[in-house]
Formats: sequence, C-alpha cells, structure tokens
Amino acid sequence: QVQLVESGGGLVQAGGSLRLSCAASGRTFSSYVMGWFRQAPGKEREFVAAITWSDWSAGSVYYAESVKGRFTISRDNAKIVVYLQMNNLKPEDTAVYYCAADRVKGAVRALAAYSYWGQGTQVTVSS
Repeated sequence: QVQLVESGGGLVQAGGSLRLSCAASGRTFSSYVMGWFRQAPGKEREFVAAITWSDWSAGSVYYAESVKGRFTISRDNAKIVVYLQMNNLKPEDTAVYYCAADRVKGAVRALAAYSYWGQGTQVTVSS
C-alpha cells in the first residue's frame, strides 16, 4: 500500500517562499515518477512538476511553464521524500497541492498517469 503524505503548505505573501514535502512509504520507489499537481477553487487539477526516480542518477525534472524558474522539485532518496521549493509566489499559485506517484512512461504531465495520490496541502498566497 503506497502512502503519500504532503506537508509544508500555509499562508504567504506574494513574493514569498514555501517548501512542500511529500513523504512516500509502502513500497520501493525505484523507477517511480513523483509529481506535484495543484487544484485551485473552481478549476481542474493541473500539473506543476515531476521528477523521475532512480537509485543511481539525479533523475529528470519537468515543470509547467507557469512555474518554470520559480519552483524547484527535488528528492531525498534515503528518506524517500520529494520536495517542491516555491519561490516568488504569486496569488495565482493559490491552490491545494497534491503529491502523486506511479511508474509513469512518458506522460509525466498527465493526471491519469498516476495511481497514487496524497491528501493535499493548502497553499494560499496573499497579494
């Protein structure tokens, strides 16, 4: 049973920073892709960032255009934790942020590619 637990959300002013964490447990995550998605009120859930998982390499990273240059995804293999460092936050970044995982082949930006999801953590950016 895969479990994903997010933490680190909160309220921040525009221009500020937050770091989200996603702790994974329940199985070996070699070859799993870990992704971050977000859902704002009244909107569909959308891709934010993803990182491939490998025991022997840094992995590949992917970003949505709207967060490129401001957000950084990374991971700690020993702790099986994935981070999302969010800098220069904007009010439009306000959303519930979800961690996701699966053995994704190619379509790392697609919601349907992920079977495992966390419960979400709220990020609110005030103007």
